[in-house]
Amino acid sequence: MTTTPVPHITITGVPGMPEIQPGDDLAGLLALAAPGLEDGDVLVVTSKIVSKAEGRVRAGDSRTAAIEEETARVVARRGETVIAQTRHGFVMAAAGVDASNTSPGTVLLLPEDPDRSAREIRRGLRTRLGVQVGVIVSDTFGRPWRHGLTDVAIGAAGVRPLDDFRGRSDPYGNPLSATVTALLDEIAGAAELAKGKLSGVPVAVVRGLGDLVTAEDGPGARVLVRPADEDMFRYGSADVVFARRTIREFSREAVDSGAVRRAVAAAIAAPAPHHTTPWRFVLLETAPARTALLDAMRDAWVEDLRSDGFSEESIARRVRRGDVLREAPYLVVPCMVMDGSHTYRDERRNASEREMFVVATGAGVQNLLVQLAVEGLGSAWVSSTMFCRDVVRKVLDLPDGWDPMGAVAVGHPAAPPRERPPRDPADFLVVR
Repeated sequence: MTTTPVPHITITGVPGMPEIQPGDDLAGLLALAAPGLEDGDVLVVTSKIVSKAEGRVRAGDSRTAAIEEETARVVARRGETVIAQTRHGFVMAAAGVDASNTSPGTVLLLPEDPDRSAREIRRGLRTRLGVQVGVIVSDTFGRPWRHGLTDVAIGAAGVRPLDDFRGRSDPYGNPLSATVTALLDEIAGAAELAKGKLSGVPVAVVRGLGDLVTAEDGPGARVLVRPADEDMFRYGSADVVFARRTIREFSREAVDSGAVRRAVAAAIAAPAPHHTTPWRFVLLETAPARTALLDAMRDAWVEDLRSDGFSEESIARRVRRGDVLREAPYLVVPCMVMDGSHTYRDERRNASEREMFVVATGAGVQNLLVQLAVEGLGSAWVSSTMFCRDVVRKVLDLPDGWDPMGAVAVGHPAAPPRERPPRDPADFLVVR
């Protein structure tokens, strides 16, 4: 077993920084406060003083307005606490808007481009002190499922951001397949121990990591922001419902049947009358099963349209509307069952009873669609099976009491969905 030399690392807070004002030469002030910087040092600078120097100070009492302006999307909200994604891609409390360590009646916004800020500080230190250092701009983040805050890197220059161990082996010979270390965040968190929240020391020097300091500025901290298509936790409580979009074009990528079953688990959590469970879901996981159903439905539909006097051209056009089901690599047929329903002598009450079950089935299908979106799958709910229920029951060998309520095409979107036209909730409200 070979051993790797353990680096000797020191972290030293930099005292003596003045109160930063908009327009201050931050690199010049840092050079005066830390004249002993050496090649290979990493300077970790709290984003607050960067924001102040860059004039990212907003006067006024409304922190809420500032948060709204800095928010690209709200991920979660509880009371007045907002977790938001900024336009930088950071997901953090209050979109990074901070009312601490700033004059009363003002709030601090994050730097416009923290990586650029880090590059400018690095360039200024090289000019003034002639040293090759790395620079990290840090800010405080909370973390899902963990109490407490820690500093992470939101900007960087001249520091290797990640250490990728994939494809290598540990000292016991075990292959590493998923280990990528966020070096920038580790350095930022360690440096905060020498800065502190109340000590008035916004800068720390980390020495002993010269092998991580690069000649080029490098990609910065933006490479630590996970792309949306790789983010398993993309949707927060505030936008999970809006994640559902109707998708009509699918890629050839296979659908994970486990993901569909998890969506069914969400579907059957919907409310239903009389403590019933009116949902049944038929999963068509094989191509022959899907083709048999869709061919039979097409034949039944064509026969009905011909009997209604539609032209062959009109029939062909209408049948093409069902192509979304044929192109999907996976189909789900939701069915309603009336088990547990009440029977009345009054037919109007019986009709209302059925309507309650229809509504409950729709709620279940909505849950299914939303969870499919959370799983990264696209879907389209098509009503076609409702027009030939006997045919569907026969082809799928379903009990007579199962009532097909459309079909859901499922698959991976071939392209991002089109932008949804904005809808104002006020247009759909009646208040008494």
